[in-house]
Amino acid sequence: MLSVFDAFALTQQHLLTLPNETIPLTDALGRVLRQPVRADRDFPPFHRVAMDGIAIRFADYAAGQRTFPITGTQFAGQPQQTLTEAGTCLEVMTGAMLPVSTDTVVRYEDVQTTQKQATITVDDLAEGQHVHHQATDRRANDELMPVGTQLGPAEIAVAVSVGQVHVSVGVLPRVALISTGDELVGIADTPLPYQIRQSNTFMLQAALRSLGIAATVHHIRDDKALLRDRLANLLETNDILIVSGGVSAGKADFVPGILMELGVQQLFHKIDQRPGKPLWFGTRVAAGEPQRTVFGLPGNPVSTVLCGYRYVLPYLRASLGLPPQPAQFAQLAAPVTFRPPLTYFLPVRLASEPDGRTVAHPLPGSGSADFANLLDTNAFMELPASRSEFGAGEAFQVWPTR
Repeated sequence: MLSVFDAFALTQQHLLTLPNETIPLTDALGRVLRQPVRADRDFPPFHRVAMDGIAIRFADYAAGQRTFPITGTQFAGQPQQTLTEAGTCLEVMTGAMLPVSTDTVVRYEDVQTTQKQATITVDDLAEGQHVHHQATDRRANDELMPVGTQLGPAEIAVAVSVGQVHVSVGVLPRVALISTGDELVGIADTPLPYQIRQSNTFMLQAALRSLGIAATVHHIRDDKALLRDRLANLLETNDILIVSGGVSAGKADFVPGILMELGVQQLFHKIDQRPGKPLWFGTRVAAGEPQRTVFGLPGNPVSTVLCGYRYVLPYLRASLGLPPQPAQFAQLAAPVTFRPPLTYFLPVRLASEPDGRTVAHPLPGSGSADFANLLDTNAFMELPASRSEFGAGEAFQVWPTR
């Protein structure tokens, strides 16, 4: 069996190579850039007024002048005006172009105005104050968003500001989520006493939406011929198969053998961890065909959630071109003992303390089949296999699930 570290590294060595596509910016929320977005002009593109008030020449103020005749008003969205006479001022509005021959803005709170003149009431003006100077933020052709940027609301707004009508992004992978087992029924069905509703695939489908991936959901009974036929078809029409169930050591766990019959090379099966030990991972690479990737997740709900967040989502993020998410750590709120020599993913509830610490509260549960325990869990804490005793206050990496 592989260690958690080696298994994760192996998944990252077999990422999908997804092509690019150009799409309208209005459809690009959540997508990942494949070409940088650059400034089409300076940011800001002119000396911009940053406060409502009056625009003056600072030299006049420095010479002792405090009262300035008002010769006009510069509004935002108007062509730039010019201060034609020394010792006068123009009223200016936030967002307007700074008038030619002025260099300083005095806010209305610091002046007394009539229709014809403005008197400055403070003695601590600074030259150039309340002016957002041209190119202060970015210069024309500066890279604003590099390749690998995921487009959120702020990124969309910046792209709009530079006239980026279309963007080049990575194509989203086609993902099929497959649950196996005769004990499973549909969401709208009434289960018999020996049946349960299939939920793992719907959890994974919801998690994948965070990456903009609209995965399809399928259920296949524990029938070898049916499994082989359905998996073969899904391999032809999808880039990734994520199978929940059928990968352990039971007599009806046919998935690994069938996948290998279909040309999917097993890269590992079973990891030194709990929960999720029977995790299966493989790829199919054939000449002239794009790679197919398969994750076989254990069917127990807690195992599926853990493996989804620890292995599948990071794999998809990397395949899309996103950088790894920063590692997060938390301190144990209570001591924990786990004696098998396995990496233990402890279900925890993360809480932020007033002193700035993130504390992980261990959650009691009934093992990897304790579905209800997931309602209280918002992360898994990764406890190393080299130890069995973990003390309160010790910090370990956590994998948030919310």
